Amino acid sequence: MKRRITGLFAAAIMAATLASAVAQPSGGASLDLDAKLPFDPAVRRGTLPNGLQYFIRANKKPENRAELRLALNVGSTSEDDDQQGLAHFVEHMAFNGTKNFAKNDIVGFLESIGMRFGADLNAHTSFDETVYQLQLPTEDMKIVDKGVQILEDWAHNISMEDVEIDKERGVIIEELRLRLGAEFRMSQKQYPVMYHGARYPERWPIGKKEILETFKYETIKRFYRDWYRPDLMAVVVVGDFDPAKVEEMVVRHFSKIKPATNPRNREWYTMPDHKQTLFAIATDPEATRSSIGVMYKHDYKPDLTVRDYRQGIVDAIYNRMLNQRFYEISQQPNAPFLGAFSSKGSFNRAKEIYRLGASVKNGGIEQGLEAILTEAKRVEKFGFTPTELERTKKEMLRSFEQAYAERDKFESGQYAEEYVRYFTNLAPAPGIDYEYALYQQYVGTITLDEVNRLAAELIREDNRVFTINAPQKEGVAVPDSNALLAIVKKVEGKEVTPYVDQVSNQPLLATKPAAGKVVDTKTIPELNVTEWKLSNGIHVVMKPTDFKNDEVSFTAFSPGGTSLASDANFIPASTASAVVPLGGVAQFDQIALQKMLAGKAADVSPFINELQEGMGGSASPKDLETMFQLIYLYATQPRMDPKAFETFKASQRASLQNRNARP
Repeated sequence: MKRRITGLFAAAIMAATLASAVAQPSGGASLDLDAKLPFDPAVRRGTLPNGLQYFIRANKKPENRAELRLALNVGSTSEDDDQQGLAHFVEHMAFNGTKNFAKNDIVGFLESIGMRFGADLNAHTSFDETVYQLQLPTEDMKIVDKGVQILEDWAHNISMEDVEIDKERGVIIEELRLRLGAEFRMSQKQYPVMYHGARYPERWPIGKKEILETFKYETIKRFYRDWYRPDLMAVVVVGDFDPAKVEEMVVRHFSKIKPATNPRNREWYTMPDHKQTLFAIATDPEATRSSIGVMYKHDYKPDLTVRDYRQGIVDAIYNRMLNQRFYEISQQPNAPFLGAFSSKGSFNRAKEIYRLGASVKNGGIEQGLEAILTEAKRVEKFGFTPTELERTKKEMLRSFEQAYAERDKFESGQYAEEYVRYFTNLAPAPGIDYEYALYQQYVGTITLDEVNRLAAELIREDNRVFTINAPQKEGVAVPDSNALLAIVKKVEGKEVTPYVDQVSNQPLLATKPAAGKVVDTKTIPELNVTEWKLSNGIHVVMKPTDFKNDEVSFTAFSPGGTSLASDANFIPASTASAVVPLGGVAQFDQIALQKMLAGKAADVSPFINELQEGMGGSASPKDLETMFQLIYLYATQPRMDPKAFETFKASQRASLQNRNARP
């Protein structure tokens, strides 16, 4: 095995980026915790007299392209009883004719300029929002103006022809039929419990079949009149253009829309609090996995100040450290779960939800629940360790440094989605410079005590819901509410011991190998490529690029792959590249290796596909030595770990158990 790996580098291709120094954001002044978060200063934003907001930003990635969005703060929760499913239906009608684009002319126009329906032209409707999106070329600004015209038509000039409405009924009913899989059916059972007393379970965006089949034309037109109005809208345009010209287009087109004379109140629905613990247990014959979760509802607090943003970093550190502990448990033989998580996020403008959850083997729900609650109790009683905190801080800072270094490579679509979230969800959008300054100033000040306090704040008995998803089949036991509460009581009375963070002080590469030599050099000037032949026979092809500012990427391969494996060895050959990284390298198992690499941007992964075997990966220029050490160690000292292999096999068996249940 080892001999085969050391000989796999018959050829190598490396793309080395021209790394630029990470510049510091302007303004080194200390940021006041009570200061309000600003909005990204790179954005032209405004509010028209009719109430419509707009956000415009110049961005050159991708070149000669623009991303357009029409966002509405309205979705299925605003439907009347006789309109269920019609918020989504209106979205469909937007592509079936408007004042200036008859029938399917919008799709035809976009296809005529090289855009594709789905990839470059799309929309979605959810409980509280509806968003339309376009991507357009910008070489001819007349096309951009036509795109803004399309957004304007969607905002107040959808035709809603009776014949087109009737045609679309069947399309949406078929979409409803396709959605009625196991996950959707189980969600329909669970949502009334999970969101107890709220409007959301009564207003699924896809609607009800009987209403979709029979609603009157005036009913959908009433929804469009009531809710498609400028005070509930925002236009977002990001791309490779002059923002002043685009602003003129947006103002010219959208100033035509008159404000509503007697607007209906746009109610933001909450979720009532509940003292009792609730249980949302759902099974289905076609379910393909078993899972257990606990959700804790808290009042939503938007990030308005620096202090709020800093608290978000504290939350992220907590979740990251607990998730790492869960991961370590999942890698043990006979682990109580296949995978587990801790997360926190907003559901709507009223509530945010903290979740603990685990994916488990069939019949393992009680064992999985006990394990995640035990780890949460361990954190509440003993907290995290200083080494865990420092390692996590390093990882988060390094990730943000990389993002900041690549800020001129951000795609326009990323910016557009950020500004849509600001409008629909009140998510902060202060800009990468400001956020980088926040991270630099405050991550180092976060203490272990304030992270450890979160356990008691997040986990409580009121507003608590247990969720179970499982296959409905013979031999798969699903606990009831009494059994789940018994697990809670068991954990409450359980003695737990502190977590021990095992950290190695050994260097990654204990002994440096003897250096080889470059025995031949070739260049291809027209491609800016250099090829070296090494003394061990490896060919290295190097090309500087500016695709990334802080990344060197590589691929190393030799011909062969699973095509050379015998029938008896095909499965081992197909799974080897997944198994090898689970063992780690040299004296480091996988967990120890992760800890060793904390704060470094270096990644190497072996692969075996049908026709090749090799490795691929990337690193920041300053971590390039670490990347090459990993390449060497995977080639010469892959670590065999029987326990990790048994864990891998158990995970594969569990996933295969329910695969045939999927229709």
